Amino acid sequence: MSSLTTNQEAKADDSFFGGDGYSAQDVFCSKHSFTGYTYDDLIMLPGQINFGVHDVSLESHISKKIKLHLPLVSSPMDTVTEAEMAIGMALQGGIGIIHYNNAIEEQAEMVRRVKRFENGFITDPVCLSPDHLISDVDVIREKQGFCGIPVTEDGKMGSRLVGIVASRDIDFLTDRSRKLSEVMTTNLVVAQHPCTLAEANLILRESKKGKLPIVTNEYKLVSLISRSDLVKNRDFPNASKDTNKQLLVGAAIGTRENDKLRLAALVKEGLDLVVLDSSQGDSIYQHAMIKWIKNEYPDLQVVGGNVVTSSQVRHLCESGVDGIRVGMGVGSICTTQEVCAAGRAQASAVFHCARQAARYGVPIWADGGISSSGHIVKALSLGAGACMMGSMMAGTEEAPGKMVGGCWLVVVVCWLLFLLLCCWW
Repeated sequence: MSSLTTNQEAKADDSFFGGDGYSAQDVFCSKHSFTGYTYDDLIMLPGQINFGVHDVSLESHISKKIKLHLPLVSSPMDTVTEAEMAIGMALQGGIGIIHYNNAIEEQAEMVRRVKRFENGFITDPVCLSPDHLISDVDVIREKQGFCGIPVTEDGKMGSRLVGIVASRDIDFLTDRSRKLSEVMTTNLVVAQHPCTLAEANLILRESKKGKLPIVTNEYKLVSLISRSDLVKNRDFPNASKDTNKQLLVGAAIGTRENDKLRLAALVKEGLDLVVLDSSQGDSIYQHAMIKWIKNEYPDLQVVGGNVVTSSQVRHLCESGVDGIRVGMGVGSICTTQEVCAAGRAQASAVFHCARQAARYGVPIWADGGISSSGHIVKALSLGAGACMMGSMMAGTEEAPGKMVGGCWLVVVVCWLLFLLLCCWW
């Protein structure tokens, strides 16, 4: 018997006995199965690797118009995503969704911090006047984390540039009451407006300066470019950015009338994507909100949800969403299935919702139930365009809150164990 014949028979045997597993169609679409599958109910069978790591691309659409290098999204929870997390996610190629458990002004400020973190042209830099004091620079550095500040005649953007004050100008000065006119650098390297970002970056690179002001022929300040942005572009080549070279950021809102005011403030700060946050997304309130947003802000990407069935997906797609969150009652702190007796096993929800959404060209987000990298692989394989994570991000340095010293944490844990043992005995 030839080797070829033997291989063909072996493949036939594998196919007959199910040795090579089953397709998603076989698993999820059997008319005789009433099983809902979670991520842990499934395992991927390995295949042959005939490519290198450099050939792998994780680029994926998270909405109709937004594509990410890394299909990961941080959840809009007050223990997970604020400005620092959103910045970290965007730098790595993902995106963060800022929570709305705060005042409108606070959420808008978080969006503003993300959009200003890494810019091509900083069109509204902090400016000071020559009469300001070194102590004023100290306050700005403490609050905003930088001190390379342009000095204009009246301390406002658009007036004549007279100097720049940087850390090297003031770090070793003990008298913090001195005026900036006495310490600022006046021998400046500038670029003439208008100029392209590439031209400005070239001037900045060759001048070896920290900041490059963009000025008019009358020396009026138009914008600013930072050397740190060039470094970030080098260290984070896959960062998620908009057409203005600013980091992408999303934010969550509800469906009440007051949320329309909240959204207006967020859009003003440059919001790229809004998530309608609801445990049950297929409602007349969310449908109305989606239509209103698409009418008022047609360029803003809208993500609806949460849903778990094909019919729910169809309703949201017909309302005009650009993306859909899928998941109900499967998150680490979600109680929808217990309290409302509504939900669905997550793997089944992702598969069926993804099939329906694909007919409308709408990506879905697998939201909830992800506690390991293997779950991410399964969610993407089942059709998700992105994975939203909460518990995996909580507790990181970028998450809201303060770090607790390790030794104290050990003491607390040991004390709790001691109390539990005492109660047991």
